[in-house]
Amino acid sequence: MEATQLLEALMIFCFGLSWPISIRKSIISRTAKGKSLFFEVFLLIGYICGITKKIIETVKITNDPEKTFTFLFFLSFFFYVLNFIEISIDVALYFRNKKLDAMADAKAAAQQLGMNGLSE
Repeated sequence: MEATQLLEALMIFCFGLSWPISIRKSIISRTAKGKSLFFEVFLLIGYICGITKKIIETVKITNDPEKTFTFLFFLSFFFYVLNFIEISIDVALYFRNKKLDAMADAKAAAQQLGMNGLSE
């Protein structure tokens, strides 16, 4: 087992633990305020690069009879895919919450107009 594979798997695992927390917060808060779509899109691109790297490594390993797959190889690949799915869910929640924010803003504006109309 290579130390680099262990460190990669641990890094991806730690990132993976944070996404369910972010998803839960997005569901409960029902707002996109404080979220950065730009940031999450770049994370998705990063995970696509990681998944692509693992696919390329798979091709190299299958073509080299001296190399074998390790448990950590599959574990890190699994977490790359899982994290990609979790971030995709959070991005979908961003768009849902953005719509809810717009509805809440429109309702607040309508109420403000109603109050201003009564005071005249």
